[in-house]
Amino acid sequence: MEMNVKRVAIGFAMMVLLATAALALRPAVSSAESVNYEELKKFSRALQVIRGNYVEEVEDKQLIEGALTGMLADLDPHSSYMDPEMFSHMQVETKGEFGGLGIEISADEGGIRVVSPIEDTPAYEAGIKAGDLIIKIEDELTRDMGLPEAVKKMRGKPGSGIDLTIYREGAQGPLEFHIVRDVIQVKSVKSDFMAPGYAYLRITHFQERTDKLLKEAVRTLSGQSEGGLYGAVLDLRSNPGGLLDQAVSVTDLFLEEGDIVSTKSRKGNDLSFKAKPGDILAGLPLVVLINHGSASASEIVAGALQDSHRAVLMGSPSFGKGSVQSLIPMPDGSALKLTTALYYTPSGRSIQATGIDPDIAVADERIVAGNQEKLEVDSRITESDLKGHLANGNGKKHTADEETVEEGLVSARMQKRLEHDVPLNRALDLLKGMRAMRVAMR
Repeated sequence: MEMNVKRVAIGFAMMVLLATAALALRPAVSSAESVNYEELKKFSRALQVIRGNYVEEVEDKQLIEGALTGMLADLDPHSSYMDPEMFSHMQVETKGEFGGLGIEISADEGGIRVVSPIEDTPAYEAGIKAGDLIIKIEDELTRDMGLPEAVKKMRGKPGSGIDLTIYREGAQGPLEFHIVRDVIQVKSVKSDFMAPGYAYLRITHFQERTDKLLKEAVRTLSGQSEGGLYGAVLDLRSNPGGLLDQAVSVTDLFLEEGDIVSTKSRKGNDLSFKAKPGDILAGLPLVVLINHGSASASEIVAGALQDSHRAVLMGSPSFGKGSVQSLIPMPDGSALKLTTALYYTPSGRSIQATGIDPDIAVADERIVAGNQEKLEVDSRITESDLKGHLANGNGKKHTADEETVEEGLVSARMQKRLEHDVPLNRALDLLKGMRAMRVAMR
């Protein structure tokens, strides 16, 4: 008996999944049913004791939802119970517009960990950074707060303010942020020229239509460049993930054939995705930028392009989230977000808790007054630092551009960015070197 097909996501905090067979999600019948029955009796007894003896009267719904929240949260950092309101918000988020602060978060020991602020959102503009630990929301400590509860508290009416207390590695003490909530409209794809003929393609989050927007961006840039394109940079830095089908489609845009990603579950309902002919860059050189804020769907794209030898990866090691979450709706409108599989790159690598290493290591740095200022702390937070993270499926333990710019081709914003973005400059230099080699070998 088949389930209705559902969208699947691998994004970091809010995800949806393309479901397989219903049998994959049915409770396994254990040979120790009597033991399970005894445990259920214990749960029922505890429920009765609480209802009958707690200092205040408490509704059964509150007790059951609390038990579900604890049950899922105890499995791993990415499994959780979502009440109807939370589930509804999550479904809106995958479409690229929602209310809040604009940060992807994960549960962690001692508080709520920021995986990455989403570009051009209130949190991003306020200075929240990947790896920050939220220790207080308003006046409430987050150390014993579940992820859904934290998300609820940070949501609110656009225009309303919220105070966050942040612990940041290397800071003198706790940092206080006052952030004004807004309707978050995430622009999934951004594009520009870094220099004549060299395309800059930025994906901030994998949402519905990301693949179509990226294809349109390449077509537009190619038409604007008089001599055509010479190469491109795909910037996935601080991209926390998103929809799995979009990660697959985006990867497919740059490949003519071969594997993209596969998933393996305990139940044996494995999936495999392969590329179809058609490279939108027609084999032109491609550099992919990643950093420790590149997670999940971003790692699928980076890993596939690296294993296929289609792109050079540059930057710093990625976050290392290689698990798949199935979203299982419940009859009352709530849902279970359950980790059901690990994903693997074309070469068979599981990057769970290990991340992807770039081909060329370049730290996240910027040029300030002629000097390089490090943006990334050495003690960055990755998947392997999260309490209760899953083991790796393979058994592993853990300068400004000086070229004359055509007027109107490279935006003022990009020119300014190139003045301080070290990895982007290195990527542009590499593309120019690769083109020079091609010309020299003709």
